[in-house]
Order: sequence, then C-alpha cells, then structure tokens
Amino acid sequence: MLPQHLKQIRVLLLNDKEDLDRTLFRLDQGFELQFRLGPSLQGQKVTVHSNYPAEGQRFERNAFRVLEWNNPTGKKDDSDKFCCLDLKRAGSFQFYFGHGDTKRSGGGYIVVDPVLRVGADDHILPLDCITIQTYLSKCLGHLDDWPDRLRVAMESGYTMIHFTPLQTLGESRSCYSLADQLTFNPEFSPEGRSYNWGDVGVLLDKLKKEWNILCITDVVYNHTAANSLWIQEHPECGYNLVNSPHLRPAWVLDRAIWHLTTRMADGRYASKGLPADITNDGHLNAIRSVLWQDVYPQIRLWEFFQVNVDNTVEQFRNLLKNGTKPDPKKSGGKPGLRIIQDPSYRRYGNKVDMDSALETFVPHSSSPEHIEECCGWLRQKLNEMNGEQYHIVHQHQEQAANCIVGNVVYERLADHGPKLGPVSRKNPLVTRYFTFPYKEMTLEQEMKLLDEPDKMCHFLAHNGWVMGDDPLRNFAEPGSNVYIRRELICWGDSVKLRYGNGPEDCPYLWAYMQKYTEITAKYFHGVRLDNCHSTPLHVAEAMLDAARAVRPNLYVIAELFTGSELIDNVFVNRLGITSLIREAMSAGDSHEEGRLVYRYGGEPVGAFVQPSLRPLVPSIAHAMFLDVTHDNECPIQLRSAFDSLPSSAIVSMACCATGSTRGYDELVPHQISVVKEERKYPKWNSSAPPSSTGEASSQTGIVAGKLAVNRLHQELAAQGFIQVYVDQVDADIVAVTRHCPSTHQSVVAVSRTAFRDPKTHQYSNNVPPMFIPGKIEEVVLEARTVERHAGSYKKDNHYINGMPEYTVEIKEHIQLQESSVVKQAGVTSKGRSEFVQEIIFEKLTPGSVIAFRVSLDPKAQQLVGVLRYYLTQFSPKYRRGSVTDTNTPPALQKPLAQLMSKLTLADLNVLLFRCDSEEQEDGGGCYNFPGWESLKYAGLQGLMSVLADVRPNNDLGHPLCANLRQGDWLIDYVSKRLIHKEGPLAQVGQWLTAMFDYLKHIPRYLIPSYFDAILVGIYTTALDAAYKLMSSFIQNGSSFVRLLALGSVQMCGVGRFPALPPVSSAIDDVPYRLSPISGQKEQCCVSLAAGLPHFSSGIFRCWGRDTFIALRGLMLLTGRHTEARNIILAFAGTLRHGLIPNLLGEGRCARYNCRDAVWWWLQCIQDYATHVPQGHEILRCPVTRMYPTDDSEPCKPGEVEQPLYEVIQEALQRHLEGISFRERNAGPKIDMNMRDEGFNVVAKVDPATGFVTGGNRFNCGTWMDKMGESERARNKGMPATPRDGSAVEIVGLSKSTVRWVVELHKKGLFPYDGVKVHRNGKEVSVSYTQWNDQIKQSFEAHFWVSGDPKDPNEKNPDLVHKTGIYKDSYGASSAWCDYQLRPNFTIAMVVEWLWPVGYFLRAKLWFAKKLGEETYAKTVTLVKNVLSKHYTHLERSPWKGLPELTNENGQYCPFSCETQAWSLATVLEVLYDL
Repeated sequence: MLPQHLKQIRVLLLNDKEDLDRTLFRLDQGFELQFRLGPSLQGQKVTVHSNYPAEGQRFERNAFRVLEWNNPTGKKDDSDKFCCLDLKRAGSFQFYFGHGDTKRSGGGYIVVDPVLRVGADDHILPLDCITIQTYLSKCLGHLDDWPDRLRVAMESGYTMIHFTPLQTLGESRSCYSLADQLTFNPEFSPEGRSYNWGDVGVLLDKLKKEWNILCITDVVYNHTAANSLWIQEHPECGYNLVNSPHLRPAWVLDRAIWHLTTRMADGRYASKGLPADITNDGHLNAIRSVLWQDVYPQIRLWEFFQVNVDNTVEQFRNLLKNGTKPDPKKSGGKPGLRIIQDPSYRRYGNKVDMDSALETFVPHSSSPEHIEECCGWLRQKLNEMNGEQYHIVHQHQEQAANCIVGNVVYERLADHGPKLGPVSRKNPLVTRYFTFPYKEMTLEQEMKLLDEPDKMCHFLAHNGWVMGDDPLRNFAEPGSNVYIRRELICWGDSVKLRYGNGPEDCPYLWAYMQKYTEITAKYFHGVRLDNCHSTPLHVAEAMLDAARAVRPNLYVIAELFTGSELIDNVFVNRLGITSLIREAMSAGDSHEEGRLVYRYGGEPVGAFVQPSLRPLVPSIAHAMFLDVTHDNECPIQLRSAFDSLPSSAIVSMACCATGSTRGYDELVPHQISVVKEERKYPKWNSSAPPSSTGEASSQTGIVAGKLAVNRLHQELAAQGFIQVYVDQVDADIVAVTRHCPSTHQSVVAVSRTAFRDPKTHQYSNNVPPMFIPGKIEEVVLEARTVERHAGSYKKDNHYINGMPEYTVEIKEHIQLQESSVVKQAGVTSKGRSEFVQEIIFEKLTPGSVIAFRVSLDPKAQQLVGVLRYYLTQFSPKYRRGSVTDTNTPPALQKPLAQLMSKLTLADLNVLLFRCDSEEQEDGGGCYNFPGWESLKYAGLQGLMSVLADVRPNNDLGHPLCANLRQGDWLIDYVSKRLIHKEGPLAQVGQWLTAMFDYLKHIPRYLIPSYFDAILVGIYTTALDAAYKLMSSFIQNGSSFVRLLALGSVQMCGVGRFPALPPVSSAIDDVPYRLSPISGQKEQCCVSLAAGLPHFSSGIFRCWGRDTFIALRGLMLLTGRHTEARNIILAFAGTLRHGLIPNLLGEGRCARYNCRDAVWWWLQCIQDYATHVPQGHEILRCPVTRMYPTDDSEPCKPGEVEQPLYEVIQEALQRHLEGISFRERNAGPKIDMNMRDEGFNVVAKVDPATGFVTGGNRFNCGTWMDKMGESERARNKGMPATPRDGSAVEIVGLSKSTVRWVVELHKKGLFPYDGVKVHRNGKEVSVSYTQWNDQIKQSFEAHFWVSGDPKDPNEKNPDLVHKTGIYKDSYGASSAWCDYQLRPNFTIAMVVEWLWPVGYFLRAKLWFAKKLGEETYAKTVTLVKNVLSKHYTHLERSPWKGLPELTNENGQYCPFSCETQAWSLATVLEVLYDL
C-alpha cells in the first residue's frame, strides 16, 4: 500500500442527469477513483453501480455491483462522503448512479491503461516509451528467416513490432482478407515443416526477453475472405438474401451492372460510344445513358417497393361487400392509409393494412355504386403511393449512377488512382457488391434464383467503407440504402460478417471469432483493431472481454476515422482502447506537424505541480503517433526523401507512443501495398554495403538516425521529461523541447523539414539563430540527410529495397564545439542565474536534425535543488532533483509546521486573510495586478483563490503568472507584509523570505510553478495549524464544517485600532500589545467583523446585532471561548438605556437605534454559559462600564465596574420600566435618510401580554433594517419593513432569556428573581416567573393565524391572507404589517438574506425529530440538499465565504457583502445540530 499522500486519487463529482458516455476518463492501475456527490445530489439517497469487479472476482460486462459509501468524518453532511474503486486491472469499466425511484440518472466509463512488461526481468515498458514498427507478415518469408528480418526493428531502436495478421490469407492476397482465422499461414513453413502457433509463441517470447520487444497483431472482426471455406458452410454468418432480404433489390442492381461489365468487355456497347477502355468524359456520359436507357428499365427496381393495385382493390371490394368493419385496436380509430413493407422484398409484395383502408375509405352506403366509388378512391390513392415509391427509387438510381461514375473516374482516369485499364471480367467496371458462386448465366436466369432459398443464401454482401457515414450505424442492416445507392467503397475480396445482436443470433460465428481472439491474446501482447470504426461495438466489446480474460494487460490500439473526438471517445470508452493511431502524414506542413506533437501529449514547460488528490478531468485518447502508417501513401512521393529524418525526429519528440512502418527508414520510394506486395523484406547484416537490396544495415537509408531518435524518445519518457514546448522557428524549422520538471533538464531537438524536394525547391540559406535558455551540456545527436554515390534506386524483383543514394551523417554525444551543424554559440545573461545561449547554425540543411541536452545554469540548478529539498517537508514528490543545503539559513532551520504552531488564530487572520480596507489600516492594501484586478485578500487566501483556477488548467498565460515571470514584486509583497509584524508572524515572514531568495534565482519560466508550490505548502500548514487551535467538532469535522470554520479566522481579527472598548483589567487571559500609534500598552482583543469587504474596518467593523447572531457559530462552536467571553464583556460595558449598540463605533460613536441587539447579546451569554465548561462563571466577571448612566460621558476603563449579572439585571429592569429617548446628534449627520420621528427610540414590555414592544413606522429597530433612500420613488425615510410593535423573534429571544434567568435563580447563580417597577405612580414587583408564564400564555393567542372565522383572538379577519402561520409581529401601527410571513425564503426557499436559512433549517430538524424517524430522515435529506448549494458556493468563492444576501433563487447580489459573519455562523450551527 502506498502512503496516502503518495497514492494518486482522482475525484469524480456526480451531477444529476449528467451523462458522460462520450467523455473519456483515463486512469492508471494503482490509482484510486472516488465518486463524490455534486450539489444536485447531496442529501439524496444515491446508489452508484459499477461493473468493475470486486477483489478476486472475474470481470463480467453486465454484472454491476453497488459501491459502498464511506463517510470519513462520520458526520451527517455529504461534503466528504465518497465511494471508490481501487484500480488494479486494465480495461474499460462502466458506472452509473441513481436516486429515489430513478435507477439511472447519469453515468459514464473509465478506461484503465494496461501495464506492459519486457525483458528477462519483466521491467515495465511505459506507454510513452513505445516505438512501434509495422510489418506486412506475408513479406517476412519462412518463420526461420523472421529473426534476421525482424532484427532490423531491434537494431533501429524499436520496442514493439506490429504484425499484420499471420493467418491464412484469402485469394486476393490482401493482408486483411483472411481465409481461415484459426490457422497459422502454412506459407510461413518451409517444405517438410509445419509450424504452428506454439512456434510463433516461442519466437515472440525470445523477442520479449532477449530483445526487449513486445509484439502485437491485428484482429479483423468485420469480414472474412470471400473464399473462406467456413463461410460457404455457414452462409448465415454473412449478409445474404435469405437473412437480409432487404438487400434483394441491391443484388439485382449488382448483377445487372456485372452483365454491363461483360457486355462492355465483349465490345457490345462500342457502337453506343462505350468501349471497354474508358479514357474520357464522353465515355463517362455514355455509362450514364446506358444505365438509364438499358439497365434501370430492364430491372425495374421500384417494383420491390410497390403494391399490386388490382389485387389490393379486389381484396378491399370483397371486404366492403361482406360489411367488414375496421378493428379500432389495429387502426387506432384514425384514418390514414398504412402500407406494410413486404419483409421478403418481392416485386409488388407490399401490402395495405386493410384496417387502415376501411377506416380511411368509407362508402356512403352498402350499395354497389357506393362500394365502386369507394374502390375508385382507394385505387387513386394507391397509384399515388406507388408513384412516390417510384420517385424514391429514382433518387437511389441517380445516386447509384453518380457513385458508379465516380468509382470509374478514380480507378481508371485519376492520376492518383490505380489506372486499371480496359473493363474486363478480372477488372470489372466497378467492384461487385455480392458474391456469385455459380457459373455464368443470363440476367433473366439469375432472376429466377431469387425464388430458390438454397441458392440465395450464398449471395453474400461484401464489406467496405462508406464516406462520411455514421460509424455507430451498421450500413448492411435494414434501414440503410448504402448497397442500392452504390455508396459502399467495396472490398470485393471480403464478405461482411453478420453477428446480429448477440451470440444467440449467430452462434457459430460468435464461437469461431472468440476462439480466434483467444489464440491471438494467448501469444500476442496486444491487438490492433482493424477497421475499428465499422466493427459493431457490441462485437468488439465481447471479443476484447474474451481477450482480456486470457491476457489481462492487453494493449489495444486502433485507427478511427469518425471525424469526431466525441465519437472516438465512444469507441475508446466501450472497448478500452489504449492508444489511438495518429498520422504525421495528415500534416500539410511543418507547422501543422509541430502542432500535432503539442496536441498528443505532455504538459506545458513550467507547468504547476498537481496535488495527488485532485478532480478527475476529461482527457484525449493516448496517441500512437506514427511518421507513416502502412495505409498511408509514400512520404517520399508526397514530400521528399530528405524529409524522412526530420519528420521522424519531430514525431519522436512527442510525449506519447510513436512509430513507423518497415520501409520508411530504408527510404522505399513507393507505398508497400498490403494487397499486391509479394517481395520479401531485407534481412539485417551489420556489414551489408549500401547498394545491397536483400540486406539492411545501419548504412541503409536513415536507419542510424532512426536508432538515435528512437533511443532518445525512450529515454525522455523513462526519465520523466513530461513537459513539451513546440517552437515554429521558421516555415520549415520546428524546435521541440522536452523538459523534466524534477531535474529541470531539457532536450531541445531542432529539425529542418523538407516537405518539398531540395533539388527542385530553393530553400533559404539564412537560418535564423536560436536562443536556448540554460547551459548546453552536450549535443545528444546531430544528423543530416546527405547524398552518396552508391548507385541509384532500381526496384528489386525479390526484395523491398530502398533508395541507396541517400544516407545519414550522424554524430552522437559530442560537445558543442565538435558540432558541424552549429557555427558558434554565444552566452548572454538574461537576468540573475538565467543564461541564454545563442546558437548560429552553419549546416542545418533541409533534412537535418540537431538535439541539445540543456541544464539550468549551474547556480540556478543548485538553487532549484535546494528549493526542492525544503519543499520535501510538504510532499515527497519533490525528492527527485533535490539537493541538501550545506548552509541552511537560520530562518529555515526549523520546519515550517513548528513555526506555525506558535501562531494564534488572530495571527492566522493576518497570514491568511484581511481584505483591502483592513490592510489599508496598516498602511498597505491588497496586491493589484496592472491591467487585471486586485486580490480579494492581502493574505495567502487571496493568491490561493486565484491559483485554484490557474493550477488545474496550467494557465501559464494568466496575468498572475505573467507578473511572476516579469519581476519580483508579488514575491516581495507576500513576504514583506509579514516581516514587519511582531513575533511568530515575523518568523513565518523570514521563512518565506529565505524560500523566496532561492526562488528569485531560478529561471523566470519556472517561477510560477515553484511560487505555487511554496504557497501550497505554507497555506496547507497554516490551515492545519488553525484547525488544531479549534474545537474537536471542527478538527473531526467534514470539509464543509472546516470551510465554514475558516470564517472564524476570516472575520475575527485585531486591527491597528482596537475595535472593542477595553474589558476589565481584573480579567485573566486578555491579550495586550504596545500600541502601534502611541507606543503605550493596550488591550488587543479579537473583534468580529460583520462582513467583508464593506464592514471590516474602522467604526463600521463591529455591530451588536451581527456580532451576537454570529458569535455562537463562529466562536463558541469553534472553541474560541476566551475571545467570545471578551467580546460579550466588551459590549456589556457599552450598555446604555438598557440597550446594546447596533453600530459599536468603538463604543464612543455607538448608535443605540435597535431593539433586538440586546436580546441577541443575552442569548449569547446563555449560549456561553451552557456551551462552555464552567461557562456560568462569566456572570460574575467584572464589566467596566463606559456609560454607567444614560447621560454620562464615556468613563475611563476601570472607573466604574460591576459584575455581568448586574448589567443583565439592568437591561431587563429598563425594558420592564420602559425605554424612551431620542438618539444623540439626531439628524442627517448620523443618518442622511431617516425622518425626524425615526430618531425617537421606544422599547418596553406590554403589561397585557409580556411581549417586548416598541419602535415606530419611521425607524427599523430589527434585523430587517433597509431604509428607503429615493426621493423619486417617494420612499426616502420610509423603512421597507418597520416591524414596530412586538417582532416575533424578539418575543422569542426575550422568552428564552427570562426562562433562563428563572433557572439560574433557582440554582443560586443569579441573585434576582424579578424587578420593581413604577406603574401608574405605584412601585410594583414583577417576578421573572410571572413574566415567563405571561409570554407563554399570550403567544399562541396573539401570534397564531388559525384561519378559523370564529377564532375569538382574531381581531382583523379581513387582513388574513395566509393561514396556519405565526405573524411577523403583533401590534404594528399598520395592522396589515402583522400578517406578513417573513422572511419569505421559508416558503419558496428563495434565499434573499442568507442567515435566517440556518435558523429555519435548525427549526425544521428540531420539529422533525419530534415527528418520528421517517420525517426526520426526509428532513435531513432536504437540509443536506439546501446546504449543498452553500457548500458549492463556499468552495468556489474567491472570498471563501457566504454572502450577506442574494437575489432571487440564490443569484449573485452586487450590493451584498461577499462574505458575512452571520451567514457562515448560522450554517455552521445547522451542521452542528446534524
């Protein structure tokens, strides 16, 4: 087992209704794949199914098992819940998921790559190390000679050989037309020997163990040779006229065209201007006229699709006479004539559905005249419909004529065609579409065979391909008109195989092909799926399953011509294709060839280091990039002989599998035909002269150059050179860089292509110089294609020989000064430790290649090694390429985690967060990128939020990366803002400075990657340190819980100016500092910002209501008890008029204009007392009063002190007595929009109900405090929701407090049992028990809206518009206001204010528990689902927070704070309750 941090884990987020069948996910064995729930599925009961087998079970494609969910935190939220697959076997595997009654609401595939092993020691051959060479097997001669012929592959540096099929070939001798799929071709055995598959196995084993070469071969599932004996015995295995009668019309046309061929060959059309030898357009027009005048009228194809009108009308007449009525079950009771296609496709065989005829043509009566009239209508309609069929067939015939003529043009007239010459029986006008295994007869005689099933079953459809056809459709099945329209480009030597839907449809064929597959998989390490895009998917799927049962790590390659990456993915996914063949020959110029290298593999140079646990991202299929395939035309003919070396060097620099075809390296100047070539390949002889045709050596063609580039390709892949950069130096020169991200070595290969022949095309002598960053260690190779005197090319009769007149001049592993290609190399410095070598070329002639091995400058190499050494404390992936530091700077002598452990959560607020206005208090600000934007935070989170998007996409062009490459400004900003701080924070700043000192001295293109690595290290260490300082609820919590808890670090900090008034000096654990302004000792208690960025600094940072709604979630649940206590006591000191200020304004600028803050404060004291161990002791803590009386000036700290319980008593006493005052400084100075009456504050307890009541319609004393501001809308000074009277939540909070005080008094923890107040001139005692009971008795009567018209408590039945709710308030000045249901999210879940959602969900859970298990389970599901949107927002938000409010349906609201304390706190409380 790998340790968890080294194990590669990929996470796939499942989203409802997301089908990923056409998305490719590639994974390696040893990876773990985790399925997690996306927001649309959180809270649902989701089941994930996969056919990846359980440990020890065999794979069965249709056997799905349910994956088990893991919940690492054991908690009820779904943010970390996952189920996983431990990937230990290769192949294609499917998954799907469903929830509730939906069995499948999404799914997809994963493809796990095989592990290939070679050599006697069975070492791994990475897929990107593969260099493959294709051999046409029939050109290898006897098996005894194979080692000598195959040795060319080994001596040229190939690691894999691809053999075309080794089975017995059909009579066409095409490599892909097999007569017998089960036997080893007897022609490979010399006389007197009979080699078999076992002998092949011995040879392949030798190649694997001694030569380190693996072997693959083709599997051909789509067709068999037309002369295969088994297909004659089992004609049901092909498409014949018995099992596929829809092909009968096409067969008739095919026979007619064959008879046209024989008549042309016999000269019978010469008089009509159509000779056997077709040479011009006049002959082509003659073909068309013969088709239309002679062929089509004779065979009358339309009759196969028509109805016999007379017979049908007669049948209809008899039905009418007998009074037959239509069967409504069959006709559906709807008129409309239905024609039934004759399943046997006979002439005039189509039938009319008589029920539809009777429904459509209804006589007025049963009289003979009316019946005849009705039959006349039917006859007319049938003639019309037959006419339509005639028209459709006419269109088919037009297309057939076009396709026939098009074929003739290619085969007989086109320059690039085979020029077949005169029409003859051997070379017919066009290839036949069907086999005809009988002697010649006339067309009329052949037509009679259509009635003889024992003959018809032997007319088998040939295979071929259809230009632009849908590859997922079988063109021979019913519904396709390919054969009648002659659209098939036909292989006349092969019969298309008919598998049906499964083994039950053609048992012999399935069993036969499975046996063929198993033989192949037993001996070969992999297969190439021939004609893959036309092979029925379910067939290839089943066969590959059988192959993998024999050889689990089967390497599967294919060439797809679908024209669509999405459709390619369907094949790759379903079949588990490892590599798709890609052709360099598809490039029209060197620029395009370079682009293909970039496309088919590797990451950009300087790419970011990705975490081991990361999202699973779609990929493109692994490429097998070939300089030429055995199907391509000859590159020497299309380009030039000089291009062979540079183009194969460009291909070899690709970060994927590469390869070629035998003959390319030997400069064979023509395509080696898979059908016609019968000569043998030359054998290897190291001392063979260049002129030898039967032997090859390193002198032959570009063999020596190919060996060098193949070796280089393997070395780069094996040593982790996974980064790629392609530079188009000029129109013909391509430079490809491969870079190793751990050692920072590079290899730069410069190739000068020769797409046009240098003998006929004038290439420029001015080769632009190249600038290569770093130090050139050596020239790995330099090779030039040159002419030599070894005779000129003459095609040999016995051997596939190449052009002896060209060879390669090659030098390997030389110093720069020994190079004959480079004239000089100058070194220029591009900044500290960044050297650039300017290369001026002398002999980079067309057809040349030079490859440089480049290191960083020695100093930079040393420093990057040291940097990696220090990064190993975060991850072992930095070990490779690391260098121990001999002279460790003092700042780096302790591991970062040790320095971090000394930080407080207030320090971590500075390190991680602080928005622009917080930072400006200290004279700084958030970093701004010119031309882009500023970071959200000055701390690490600001950068991490940007890098979270940049890193996974390797977006090196991002403004942040550009800034880092251009200068050290950002690097200095990050460290310098910490260096100037006090204590442990400065030490972290020094650690960063020391790390950045190394960073600044490495090449600029590497800086973004290493800057990110340092930041990831320090950020994750900081998060760990933060969680360690929090409660066990957070430490053991889910990702969601921890993200919310970070809100506590984000919101709670200490600014340059103390935001809280001082607490009593008699209290323990109060932090002090020297004031940065006065230098005097002062308290530096943490304060809680209401929201960022608007309420974060200065007098607008702290608000009573916001602080105490958020305090339980952000401070008590996170374990920040001391800091919570200090905040409670600091606010207690500001009590005035019996109220806690809304805007704290450091106490001196406080506004006492809200009725609810004091009750939230009292609730927090209760929460503190119950949640914190010995929490009730807070009641005795001394409070230093700022305003001992309503009108006193602010007192000095410590001047007036009293215990907290006295302050609580005063708040309750003042409410029972009644509070009424006018705000100080009332007027536009403190509120520009408020009307004069709004500055009058009233709060009291209604003696009739016990409810706290107050306010007026011009002020808003509760949390819904939006004041109208518009003169135009006439709402200036008018609150949107005044909520005067008794607001429902204040009644609830006061009830909670009074009940608690009663309990405290009983326990002897609170000295008062009530208060004495003056009412109507008398002193009256009000006990808390009495007050508590009064609220309890009054609440239902005054707040519940029953909807009962006789309800005696309902004073305003006319205002009721919703029933079964609690009113928003009671006793409002405008009675209608009481009947609102607020906030409205509780009905529609439209989130406007976020924080009430928390209370709503907590209430739902609380009541659901009382209603039983089932209700509770459903409620938990709802809660998870609602919260999943919050989790998604939190994860994706650059602020790492939840906003204050949103627009309808949770849409972004631009006026809101981006992250609000109470939003985070109340959601965290829900998770705590869960």
